[in-house]
Amino acid sequence: MAAARAGAEELGNHNDCLVRLSNPNVAAMKEDILYHFNLSTGTHDFPAMFGDVKFVCVGGSPSRMKTFIKYIGTELGLDCPGVDYPNICAGTDRYAMYKAGPVLSISHGMGIPSISIMLHELIKLLYHARCSNVTVIRIGTSGGIGLEPGSVVLTRQALDACFRPEFEQIVLGKRVVRSTDLDEQLVLELMQCSVELSEFPTVVGNTMCTLDFYEGQARLDGALCSYTEKDKQAYLQAAYAAGIRNIEMESLAFAAMCRACGLRAAVVCVAYLDRLEGDQISSPHDVLAEYEQRPQRLVAHFIKKRLSKAQVPS
Repeated sequence: MAAARAGAEELGNHNDCLVRLSNPNVAAMKEDILYHFNLSTGTHDFPAMFGDVKFVCVGGSPSRMKTFIKYIGTELGLDCPGVDYPNICAGTDRYAMYKAGPVLSISHGMGIPSISIMLHELIKLLYHARCSNVTVIRIGTSGGIGLEPGSVVLTRQALDACFRPEFEQIVLGKRVVRSTDLDEQLVLELMQCSVELSEFPTVVGNTMCTLDFYEGQARLDGALCSYTEKDKQAYLQAAYAAGIRNIEMESLAFAAMCRACGLRAAVVCVAYLDRLEGDQISSPHDVLAEYEQRPQRLVAHFIKKRLSKAQVPS
């Protein structure tokens, strides 16, 4: 436990880059209510609660993120008899948040609208807590393209359904476009961690982010479908040619918002299936459960390595 704390302190001491916002209005607010977290600067001491956070891991479901915080707590030696990780957002059912030492684990729901709401409030939380040198990683599941099921994809760029590296949003009736580039050095560090683990295939590639699970991802098994198997294959082959190796529904907003606020960010997703071979996820539950653990093991190894390096005297 002391080692994890010491590592977090060293990370902070060697880099005083505080989390920033891309919004001048927040600094003038007397109180900031993070409604969907059930937290407020008027009722909670953010620096005391979150000031030591150096790593934020986000994923779709509350249960997955509870599993991850228990796992990383054990890996960092923070567990002790009777230890529990209560849901910090227990007053709401929108999101779940857990903390173990310098690691925050948060669910973000499914799709861009849900993750964008969470990220607005998360980034403000880190700002109010005066956190510095924070790394944010999305741990998730996806459909692969031309990959063996169970492969882990480290995202180089998040692309939209037209294969463009941009996140488009309508703000005040006008089109606003933000870049979706991710931290290249962080991708290299994560790839090296995968090499060190040597437990499962890992690739670096682009990730396509879509607005839905069925038509947006060229599935033939939804309630609506206006294209053929041939059309689907042509689209997925074009995606593969564009460097896309997996498909999910959150990376555009995640990459754009983290980049706009100067946060180091990465997307680490396991591929449940090869979409060139089919649409439905039919692997047994125990197989999928093991696949789901792969990004968690990789990210936990990365966090432990970073904390260990921070403890080494310069």
